[in-house]
Amino acid sequence: MKKTSSILNPQSSIPLKIGVFDSGLGGLTVVKAIVSLIRGAEIFYVADTKNAPYGEKTPEEILLFSLKITQFLIDIHHIDALVVACNTATSAAIKEIRKEYPDLIVIGTEPGIKPAFEQTETGKVGVLATPATLKGEKYQQLANTLSSQRKVTLYEQACPGLVEQIENGEIHTEKTKAMLEKWLAPMRASDVDTIVLGCTHYPLVSEVIEHVMQRRMNLIHTGDAIAKRLLSLSRENGHENRGKLSGILYTTDKISKSIVYNILGREIEIQEIKI
Repeated sequence: MKKTSSILNPQSSIPLKIGVFDSGLGGLTVVKAIVSLIRGAEIFYVADTKNAPYGEKTPEEILLFSLKITQFLIDIHHIDALVVACNTATSAAIKEIRKEYPDLIVIGTEPGIKPAFEQTETGKVGVLATPATLKGEKYQQLANTLSSQRKVTLYEQACPGLVEQIENGEIHTEKTKAMLEKWLAPMRASDVDTIVLGCTHYPLVSEVIEHVMQRRMNLIHTGDAIAKRLLSLSRENGHENRGKLSGILYTTDKISKSIVYNILGREIEIQEIKI
């Protein structure tokens, strides 16, 4: 039987235990949003760098990785809430995670297409995502539904290799700029004014995207929305949102500590593990 935990009727002195995972360090952009909003919590982040990038794996592989990580976080830290800080893993695994762990608060990550449709002024919206996210059933259904409600032209672009560039710290290199130039040139020519960052890694290249687009862009990412949803659900379960914060970053392979610091703006304990 799967071991789960619950935060029903917690004491104020007991911190909320939050598990977060992604294929790499991109999900730390979500952690940053959580840290800015939530108090009295312990955050346990798993960067599955050994199996990155998820966007180029099969749905079956991604589901297996996701379930193993979730069970690790439950077994070791008895987490109360899980944030799947990866669009690709959300698409492939969140239904099964919720089924396997019904007592766990589970929040996924999805491309912010809806706010993009609401905020665009030109009616031209770009979507940058991994191949797996763009092929996902949930994304396709949402895009079709929104397109039937408002006349907006979607410019979808898979970005193979971009996650690896970011993980390697090659954010402002000529290679990364060339990749983005190739993908964004049609959007720039078509007067796209809003771009959905459909991967938690992509906010880290926001400046480069705006440079390539040659204008200030409305860039949609979902970290703040996830943090607000987590706070709302945890309060429903008795979390008082006061007290100290602490965290551990687990990684299944080598990572760049400088990128971790650049994202979070603070030090965090880092441990390499095998799952």
